[in-house]
Amino acid sequence: MAKLQLLDATGKAAGEIGLPEDVFSYPVKKNLLHEAVRNYRANQRQGTAATKTRSDVTGGGRKPWKQKGTGRARAGSSRSPLWRKGATTFGPQPRDYSYAIPKKARKNALKSALSMKHAEKQILVLQNFDLPEPKTREAAKLLRGLNVDSALIVDTRENKPLFLAVRNLPKVKAVDFKDVNVYDVLNFKWLVMSHKAFESLMERLK
Repeated sequence: MAKLQLLDATGKAAGEIGLPEDVFSYPVKKNLLHEAVRNYRANQRQGTAATKTRSDVTGGGRKPWKQKGTGRARAGSSRSPLWRKGATTFGPQPRDYSYAIPKKARKNALKSALSMKHAEKQILVLQNFDLPEPKTREAAKLLRGLNVDSALIVDTRENKPLFLAVRNLPKVKAVDFKDVNVYDVLNFKWLVMSHKAFESLMERLK
């Protein structure tokens, strides 16, 4: 079983932890990563884009001119899609873009992402994320000590000071271990986890 150093808050070695082979030796499958990222981004779409059809545009109830005798083309409404200030033809309407992928594929995609991060030596596991106070400067000081700029921080929701401290830091995001997804893992350079969150995440991926 591969090992990874367990670090303290200053970035110094404080022990070792074992890395489950079924997760960190999982082959990097780009097709799974692509599908997981595509699924995540689709599920984030609001789908609220809308344009007005003829029934939505105000006005246009009166026939602009009589049907015959003017020499002009027939017209039944000034809100025709052919006219200025008219309606839109085949424009977007509110819709739901979300869809589901198989649970096993989603889990294997996350294993693949974690395996790739480990191969690139971009995973850090800390004993804990105990901050003196929930201040941005404390979180920035912690990350500077780890020599980390862009990071996905994983801990449990109970650690409210951490989530409050990092929310104003650029290129940093904190999530609960239950909310770890492939898109976030790939979107940030470093994956920084607390020991407790690491063990919980490994249990989730069994």
